[in-house]
Amino acid sequence: MTNGVEFRNITKRYGTDTNAPLAVKGISFTVKQGSLTTILGPSGCGKTTTLRMIAGLESPTSGTIIMGGKNVTTLGPAQRNVSMMFQSYALFPHMNVIENVSYGLKMSGISKPVAKARALEAMKNVGLVGYDERLPSELSGGQQQRVALARALVLEPAVLLFDEPLSNLDARLRREMREEIRTLQQRLGLTVAYVTHDQSEALAVSDQIIVMDHGVIAQAGTPQELYEYPTSEFVAGFMGEAMLFPAHASANGLVALGPLSITPRQHVHEGAVKVAVRPEAWHIGVVGTGLAARLAKSAYLGSNYEYTFETELGAIFVVSPDLTHVLNVGASVGLNLADHGVSVVQLT
Repeated sequence: MTNGVEFRNITKRYGTDTNAPLAVKGISFTVKQGSLTTILGPSGCGKTTTLRMIAGLESPTSGTIIMGGKNVTTLGPAQRNVSMMFQSYALFPHMNVIENVSYGLKMSGISKPVAKARALEAMKNVGLVGYDERLPSELSGGQQQRVALARALVLEPAVLLFDEPLSNLDARLRREMREEIRTLQQRLGLTVAYVTHDQSEALAVSDQIIVMDHGVIAQAGTPQELYEYPTSEFVAGFMGEAMLFPAHASANGLVALGPLSITPRQHVHEGAVKVAVRPEAWHIGVVGTGLAARLAKSAYLGSNYEYTFETELGAIFVVSPDLTHVLNVGASVGLNLADHGVSVVQLT
């Protein structure tokens, strides 16, 4: 696999003041050709700045950007063969669907018949057959997003960029559209860089996830690697809404978390560690087993219950799929840990 995009020690500082803080601090990564890499992180972490540097909308302060084996560090967007889909979709309200989709082709000097044929093919790829004459105002949010996606695809870019593409959609549409984007990316073999702050979205669509924190890469790897083997407190807490508990690793490698004993998936040294536990990793049992807990809060969400328990470790948030044996506030139980959803992070 050749590299679709490669960042080599890229930094970005806004303005000319050399004492101004860096928005991106010497990051290096690769987006392989034909793969989808998600840049994930909280607001202000540098992920959108990174995406804009791939697009050529921002220039790095230092470092090198390689695309398709070519140094593009100083090249503008038009010279990079990239398409970017923005959070706002940015459709022309006075143009119908096929005019919006074919606009970029016409601006590139493509003849009207060829532009129309390519636009119709792009619309077919995203499920918009028969929508040619509709205006954006006559479309739903999901349909508008498909138009924006078709407009990006019709240019046949070497790299397709997404900046928070699903944030304006409701929960059901978000799930449907992320599945469509992933299916389309795999079917067409697209090279995609995708920015989001939503962990579940990143886990669902990615070949690789790059987690950023304050301008640096906190960890990069497959979705499974980041979820099951976080290498820092930040990544452990950010991926999957885990709660972090201080604990101690013994010389034999076992980790004591209150009355519970945990066997880490990876080797940890004796000493202080943090245990990251995701809400679905707790099993609710009978009093006298595991960690003693008393139910303080309960919320019904249709497919599961959300419980908050009081324990010697503090308040613990638990998601339970058991809709048959519903607990009442004040109930006493024992909490145990599943094999999944539990990670141990060595403190440095």
